[in-house]
Amino acid sequence: MQIFFIKLIIWCIKKFKTTFAFLKVIKMNFKFLKTLFFVGCLSMISCNEKDKTQINSNDVNNEIVYATGFELKHYDTFSVLKVTNPWPNSEQEYTYVLSKNLDKIPDSLTSYLQIQIPIQKAVVTSTTHIPSLVELGEENSLVGFPGLNYISNDIIRKKIDAHQIKELDDNENVNLELVLDLQPDVIIGHSYDGENKKLENIKNAGLKIVYNGDWVENTPLGKAEWIKFFGALYDKNTEATTAFNKIVTSYNDAKNLVNNLPNKPSVLSGSLYQDVWYLPEGESWMAQFIKDAGGNYLWSDSKGVGSISLGFESVFDKAQNAQFWIGPGEFTSYDQMQKANPHYAEFAAFKNKKVYSYSVKKGASGGTLFYEEAPNRPDLVLKDLIHIFHPNALPNYKPYFIESLK
Repeated sequence: MQIFFIKLIIWCIKKFKTTFAFLKVIKMNFKFLKTLFFVGCLSMISCNEKDKTQINSNDVNNEIVYATGFELKHYDTFSVLKVTNPWPNSEQEYTYVLSKNLDKIPDSLTSYLQIQIPIQKAVVTSTTHIPSLVELGEENSLVGFPGLNYISNDIIRKKIDAHQIKELDDNENVNLELVLDLQPDVIIGHSYDGENKKLENIKNAGLKIVYNGDWVENTPLGKAEWIKFFGALYDKNTEATTAFNKIVTSYNDAKNLVNNLPNKPSVLSGSLYQDVWYLPEGESWMAQFIKDAGGNYLWSDSKGVGSISLGFESVFDKAQNAQFWIGPGEFTSYDQMQKANPHYAEFAAFKNKKVYSYSVKKGASGGTLFYEEAPNRPDLVLKDLIHIFHPNALPNYKPYFIESLK
């Protein structure tokens, strides 16, 4: 309305070209213009109040603190969810506008994908998405998943056994026809490099794709904070924040147990694959865990968040006397390791039976529990490692993810 009022004044000035003529008109139509001015002022106040309503955050404390791959902002009638790093080194960002009433979304945001919340039916594409649904009590919304055998969660497995969740696997991808039959509100997708033709085909068919980049996060708490991503979609922001804050407290309390311990045992990680030894870089997720658990990761000074590729001799020279060996690939027993490569037995950690794996604990259908739940529960991963490196710090603790080789 205020734009209309301003345009009308400009029109009057142009219409009555002299100042005298314009003032004469004002005098003749004083009551009309006074009324118009009053209405215009009210309109501007009203619009300013509307703008204020749009930019004032709710009382929900849902600021993103640790995660670097997404942003979440809440307004009175809608929320804006922006995924800024859906895959490594991505130059693509995705913005989603969430609202209980899509009519309440401002015109300036209607070009973005709009999602009515809370969502009722969802397809997710990574096992790391499963724990957030369960934590928020939204397991019943899951209608399909590509690769049901990889899921370990007991609650979801019962639903799978009851044929309440559809298998969508299509050569390690999502089957378009099956998804179209389900008609989910959203499909939580992921891409390793931006090339995912199946997801694009689903999008072109009219379904809503929401990208999730939890796996790209490089810090333990950063990965776990993605529960807020799901909290926004299910309109459970308070519940998501409460759950995450508990994890932060649990993680920091455990970390403080070993912060000042003088003894930091040396740690090796990784294993050989086709004559190349892959181990975590010094700024990676696992390296951070080892540091926070009071361990001395022997490659902690390396730069990067991925993996280092080394030859056997290089690793052996540096780590043959390492006190602990964490995460030796997919091995679950000492016999397996020795049969795969007899030189593994030359490491002190192997000789002293100090090799610990996150591949030992499997779900009912053979999925590895660590891959599914560890990103969502970094506090339990940290406690596992503290129990290994400093058993006296957590004397009665029972490991959840990481166990000694058989």
